[in-house]
Amino acid sequence: MSFDALGLAEPLLRAVREQGYTAPTPIQVDAIPHVLAGRDLLGVAQTGTGKTAAFGLPLLQQLAAKPAKARPGRPRALVLTPTRELAIQIDQSFADYGRHLGLRHAVIFGGVGQAAQEKALRAGLDVLTATPGRLLDLQGQGFVHFDAVELFVLDEADRMLDLGFLPDVRRVLQHLPKQRQSLFFSATMPPSITALAATILTEPVRVEVVPESTPAERILQRVLFVDPDGKKEVIAKLVSDPRVDRALVFTRTNHRANRVAQLLERAGVKAAAIHGNTSQNARQRALEGFRDGTTPVLVATDIAARGIDVEGISHVVNFDLPNVPESYVHRIGRTARAGASGMALSLCDREEIAFLRDIEKLIGKRIDVAGDRIGLPDDVLQPGPLGAERRQQAAPKAGGGGKRSGRRGGRRRP
Repeated sequence: MSFDALGLAEPLLRAVREQGYTAPTPIQVDAIPHVLAGRDLLGVAQTGTGKTAAFGLPLLQQLAAKPAKARPGRPRALVLTPTRELAIQIDQSFADYGRHLGLRHAVIFGGVGQAAQEKALRAGLDVLTATPGRLLDLQGQGFVHFDAVELFVLDEADRMLDLGFLPDVRRVLQHLPKQRQSLFFSATMPPSITALAATILTEPVRVEVVPESTPAERILQRVLFVDPDGKKEVIAKLVSDPRVDRALVFTRTNHRANRVAQLLERAGVKAAAIHGNTSQNARQRALEGFRDGTTPVLVATDIAARGIDVEGISHVVNFDLPNVPESYVHRIGRTARAGASGMALSLCDREEIAFLRDIEKLIGKRIDVAGDRIGLPDDVLQPGPLGAERRQQAAPKAGGGGKRSGRRGGRRRP
């Protein structure tokens, strides 16, 4: 199918061609006609499959079809997203897709001064992309109002509707007009979040182009069982290997992200850390270095990594396994983008066995134990048999249930 067959207007088709897009992705094929028809929609698709265009293109067309003067502080479309990086990326997509439409757009997020954001709001705009914290700050100061919102998009909806962001999302929803079109998009959509979304959306169409929470087939997934103290040695040797071109390393906390980055720097590996406490200038420097290759290793927490869309990430390394299994899918989706292949390596210590089992249950497969193909020197690999026997060696002893650390946010299995 071509973009022409989706019912998009000529200015959007021209912009799509200028972006080098030749054919729509499955999520775009399935979602765009429903959005153009005015339906509420719940879209589930893997990271890197074109979700932004799936809502961005029809959103722009809807606004262009009903031209209205941009009013100060009163956007006609509102896109909420969890991180500043993702907000910037989405706003840039609106600039690319809408270049021939004459619509006004802006992005607001925290961590920077708000003067420029106030100016953009006062000038009037059609599309506003925002993180919830700064948006509510500006709303409380009277710089932005929600009464003109016709289209509302919640990107990364599973994260936006979890306990961390839910209060802010509910506050925004309270101010939105009841008559609106709402679109929720995410790479994963657990049943609990689906049930919550059903209370917000009106008779939504659900579009799911791949089995939910199934990682891309082009990602080679491996797990390496290590002692807790052995992770530092493994990560340093792994990212030092010349076959690791560009690696994104995940930790569970801000503090550990800093410590791993410092560890790698001491080992002679150029690395940077980004997390919730990283300043905006430091984030931008780290991301720019990661994109241009001068900083080949980026260490991040889950929330900071949302919106990182960098080509050529050869390896994703879970220094800490996530205690929320859906986060694993988001993490490894940073590699194998745009048709490329990639590798996801998870370092698993004894306390994280239950996390591993939760992840395998979610994705519906066992993750193979690491072998020579990961490019690690032989002395890094644990000695002993592979597969089920090594799993048995690493697993907690029967009857004890394994040691679970409250500090790590462990959760009980059902």
